[in-house]
Amino acid sequence: MGEPAQTSTGETPEGVGIPDAGATAPNAQPDPLAEALAEAARLREEWLRAKAETENVRRRGQEDVSKAHKFGVEGMASALLGVKDGLEAALTVESSSLEAVRQGVELTARQLDAVFERFGLKPVAPAVGEKFDPHRHQAISAVPSEQEPNTVVALLQKGWLLHDRVLRPALVTVAAAPG
Repeated sequence: MGEPAQTSTGETPEGVGIPDAGATAPNAQPDPLAEALAEAARLREEWLRAKAETENVRRRGQEDVSKAHKFGVEGMASALLGVKDGLEAALTVESSSLEAVRQGVELTARQLDAVFERFGLKPVAPAVGEKFDPHRHQAISAVPSEQEPNTVVALLQKGWLLHDRVLRPALVTVAAAPG
């Protein structure tokens, strides 16, 4: 009797043994059970490797998503540093005229606009009389008006789009329907 069959992981299936190679004649037919066990062991090994690879891919994917969330704003944060520097420099000036302060604020606002444009931020500022768009505007109230019903009467706060996706709707009042 030969040694019990072993899988590639070193396990020995119970009650199964490989016939002793010396006990079979050289011209004998191959043992179908031994071949099946060898094939099963090979397939199990392939399955274990595929399972391990799948787990590694899943883990790497989670790490990539985590890094994307963590550092996704790196470019915008870097671009905003110039705006922050400008504001801090303005605060260090002790004696300046109102006009100088205004020019500094305008310069900083232009820097901020450039950063917004670079990263796809666009304002939503509907004009008075424009048709109310519930996808981009948020009506705070409906007021009596001479305008067509459901049109913008006043803009209370600009909205913002990020690559054509609403980041914040514009806050507006709209003309009420007569009634």
